[in-house]
Amino acid sequence: MPAAESKGTLFLVATPIGNLEDMTYRGIRVLNEVDIIAAEDTRHAMKLLNHFEIKKPLVSYYEHNKRTRGDFLINKLLEGKNIALISDAGTPGISDPGEDIVKLCIENEIKVTMVPGAVAAIVGLVLSGISSKSFVYEGFLSMNKKERREKISSLKEEVRTIVLYEAPHKLLKTLNDLYEALGNRKIALARELTKKYEEVLRLNLKDAILKYENEAPKGEFVIVIEGADRDEILKEKINKWQELSLEEHYQMYISQGFEKKEAMKKVASDRGISKRDVYNKLIKGN
Repeated sequence: MPAAESKGTLFLVATPIGNLEDMTYRGIRVLNEVDIIAAEDTRHAMKLLNHFEIKKPLVSYYEHNKRTRGDFLINKLLEGKNIALISDAGTPGISDPGEDIVKLCIENEIKVTMVPGAVAAIVGLVLSGISSKSFVYEGFLSMNKKERREKISSLKEEVRTIVLYEAPHKLLKTLNDLYEALGNRKIALARELTKKYEEVLRLNLKDAILKYENEAPKGEFVIVIEGADRDEILKEKINKWQELSLEEHYQMYISQGFEKKEAMKKVASDRGISKRDVYNKLIKGN
């Protein structure tokens, strides 16, 4: 590791998501060389550190102490200490408070670097067999009813593959909520990734619900959901707007404060026709 400058460096060190053999040589070296290791769960981290015979000062950094402990870590970095941040499993900063300490480092002009490794979302996506050409990662869905409903509703027209995380005791509710909003989409449920009993179920939402109505889910899940069919979405939109006359459709946007040209453009987009056709019918009456 290069000699420390006036400020230290924060190393985001990815750890295995299940199989300890996935720990990288660089990750082990960095953990051995830093001054402090910050971990989401120190008890969990000790198992990893003991396995690789790493003995370094260990401090906790998790969701409920991130404000006070974040200040502590920043002060240590400003003093010139090098710090490694690890999460319970996988890459720090993905669905964990690592994101916040990175922002604090940037604000304080402290160098941040990554020691890359496993990400459960990517492993689950690739093993799902569902398109990985374009995807959106949504992490854990909120348990706040309003936020949850709005988020799932927003996914209805998402044409990219959707990747979620879910805990076993919440899985069935999530599957039901997704089925109600998205219909019977093709999905994959990945659990115990990289471990001996790794399992990837490739089925649809309805069959997944039936399975877990009769069987208790075990382990943390990566849920991969096929995106919406672009042509079907367009067809539904066109059918929806056909219920209005062209004039009513146009006036709807005018009443919302759109300029005439912009209103025509939106009407054309909604109906899947050209702006010239809208202009001809509204202005020229053709």
